Formats: sequence, structure tokens, C-alpha cells
Amino acid sequence: MNYNESLEKLLSLTDSERVSGRGQHTRRYDLTRMRVLLDELGNPHLNTPTVHITGTKGKGSTAALIASVLSSQGYKPGLFTSPHLHTFRERINFDGEPITADEFAALIEDIWPVLTSINHDGSHGFITTFELLTAMAFLHFERKKAGFQIVEVGLGGSLDSTNVVQPQVCVFTSISLDHTAILGDTEEKIARDKSGIIKDGCVVVTSPQQPQVMNVIAQACQDHGTAFVQSSEECTCTLSSADLYGQNFDIVAPWGEFSFRTPLLGAHQLENATTALVTLQVLNELGFTVTSDSFARGFRSVQWPGRLEVLSEDPLLIIDGAHNPHSIGKLKEALHDYFQFRRVVYVLGFSSDKNISAMIQELPYDNAEVVVTRSRHPRSASVETLASEFSRLGVSVKQLDTVNEAVQYAMDLAQPDDLIAVTGSLFVVAEAREFLLNIPPELYPSLDAGMPIR
Repeated sequence: MNYNESLEKLLSLTDSERVSGRGQHTRRYDLTRMRVLLDELGNPHLNTPTVHITGTKGKGSTAALIASVLSSQGYKPGLFTSPHLHTFRERINFDGEPITADEFAALIEDIWPVLTSINHDGSHGFITTFELLTAMAFLHFERKKAGFQIVEVGLGGSLDSTNVVQPQVCVFTSISLDHTAILGDTEEKIARDKSGIIKDGCVVVTSPQQPQVMNVIAQACQDHGTAFVQSSEECTCTLSSADLYGQNFDIVAPWGEFSFRTPLLGAHQLENATTALVTLQVLNELGFTVTSDSFARGFRSVQWPGRLEVLSEDPLLIIDGAHNPHSIGKLKEALHDYFQFRRVVYVLGFSSDKNISAMIQELPYDNAEVVVTRSRHPRSASVETLASEFSRLGVSVKQLDTVNEAVQYAMDLAQPDDLIAVTGSLFVVAEAREFLLNIPPELYPSLDAGMPIR
């Protein structure tokens, strides 16, 4: 089986990341079939020390920071994240490198007979695309003899397919409203679902949260008898300087004072770095050695593209995968605090299942040009829909049907002291990166029009 053939098999399964109804079977939220699958594979997820990470925003960045530090320490960590920007292989990362195409195909070939048997039985529902990817990650990390596995929750917590691990540490990054149709329509309901990852015997670390969210997490910790650590109570973090390609910051903690640099921009990334640092210190206290030199090297060398990333200086162009009102608000703050410009040219595209109206109201348009577009993803909102939303605010927009056209138009329009901000969806950001950096997209011919699914 080659890589393209393995992708065909992967995408033949039910996939909640695609348009509903495209898969073979109706999705059923149940961990039983995941446990059955992993048991048939020898339970590879139980053989590696684990950090399990949930949250609405920042969980990917925090996971990447933790993995980078552990890699600097020599642990050779596995990192499982979603979605991807350019290729499915990004989701399964070992010691800083994505899984190879051959390894990816070999895993699907090895797992497929077991998966087929479970799906043929059907008594526990049918294995989904994400569940197969999760099993592949666990098996890959075991085969590579990973010293740690850093596992990002796909959606929610309680019934996410990653919630079969027995973690040393559970991490909660910032929780806000997102995926409300599945997780609940209040922050408390969402926090309650995400708190389902807490296990007896682990330590829980949380980023700053709204009081009602913090209460839910604290109660779940009390129910499980687990230690509960709030990063903001452990450390203070102060920005010292920043440029287009990173920021320097100082952290004061009970176990020392540190000066770090990270290429990740934004005040929210300082929050993520603080949470990562506290998590790594917890691992130290659990007997896993992580030195301050490894902290510094890992923070400095972390790679997490598509998040407040500068792709051009002339004109100044940044991309950011903000895709809910909270993260759009953080982007607005970062543009003001980290960049100097006369006018902003927005290139905006959103997924149709998001709160588009709330997101566009987060951005200022007093001295701005707006270009609306759509990604190739089947969930993307049409440019007509976006134009209609902006018309309600009295904002006129330029409509362009492809991200490539929209980015090129913005670059032609921009003056030397303007800033171009491409945002609204990771799918839009991915296509902008592909266009500007000449990255070939990973296309899936089995889907309509060879549409990339990220």
C-alpha cells in the first residue's frame, strides 16, 4: 500500500471534520470501539508517559511547546495534534518530524484488517477517520519508543477518541464558546465535557480561565482526588521585547527566574508558554528530568506555523488561524500590540458552522480594507454569505472566490505602511501559506473536486 492508497482508505471512513453525511455511517460518540481497536493492537497507548491537553484555544501551541522542550531534553516525544495545515502526516509527529509517507501507509495497512473486523461486527458503531488516526499515532509512538506522548484532544474531552490514555498530567488551556452544537452552549457545559479527561492519579494544570470555568475544573479535580495547579498562581510572565519573528519574556516562578525567547507571537502565547512551563515543572516533580536549559532551547526552537506568522515583510503580511470570537479578539489585540501599520487589509474566510457574525464584529474597520474569500474546504462559507454579514455592519467588501486570488489582490492593494492580515479559518491560512511559500497542497481525489480536507 502506498501513501495515496492509504489516504483513500482513511477518507473512506466517517469523518466528522467533513460535511455531515459524507461518510458511510452516522457517527456515534462512544469510546468502546476505540478501546476494542487498541486492545487488538496491544494497547500501545498505555506504554508511554503521557501529557493530555484540552481547551478551546492554545492547546496546539501549548502541546508544541511542551513537545519541543522534551525533545531538547532528549526524550524523543510523540506529538499528536489536529487539524493539519498541509498534509495528514503533520498530525503524527515524532521528535520534531512528521511521520513519513511510508510509515503512514504501513500503519494503515497493519491496522486495516483489525478495523475491518470491528466495523463488520458493527455492535459498537464504526471506526471513524479521527479514531483511526488516533490509533495510528499511539502505535507509531510505541514503535518509535517515544519517551513521551503529547496528545491533543480532537473535540471536547469526555468522548474524544484520545480519552483512553492514562496521563501523568492533564492540561487545560483557555476555554471559551466553540462547537456549541456538540459540547454545549455555555462555558460551564463545555468545561464539564472537557473535564472528562481528568483521571485518578494525574496532576491537572490549567491556564487562566473564567471563574465559572475554573470552578468546573476544580470540582472535577476534587471528585477525582487529583492535584490542581493554576499556572497564573504559580508564575508571573512579563514581555520584555518583541520583533516580527519572536518575543522575549521573563517568568518568575517559585523554582526560579527565567528569560526565554519564542518565535510564537502574541500575549496569548506568553500564557501558553507559562502553562507549558508549569506542566514541565510538574513532570520534574514527578521524577522526569527537564532542565532550565531545555526549557530555553525548546521554547526558542518550537515550530507551530499559521499562528500569528509573518510570511512577508514587503508588504507586511501575517496569517493567523483564529476561528472563533475569542481568538479573533486575541488577534485584534496582537495586531495593535505587536505591529506598526497605517491601514490593515483583511483577507477573511470562515467556516459555515462558526459564529461568523460574532467574529466579524470583533475586528475594527475604521481604517481598513476587507477582502472576503473561501477555502476549498467543503465547510467554508460562501463569499456571498460573508458579504451579506458585512453589509449589516455597513462595511463594503471585495469578493474573491479563491484564497490565492484574495491574497494576491491584497498584496497588490497594500501600500508600504499597510498590514495584510489573513485569518478566520485554519483552512484559509493553510491555502495562503501554500500560495506564498509554494507548498503543494495535499489533494484527495475521492472527494468532490479533489478538495483538501484538513
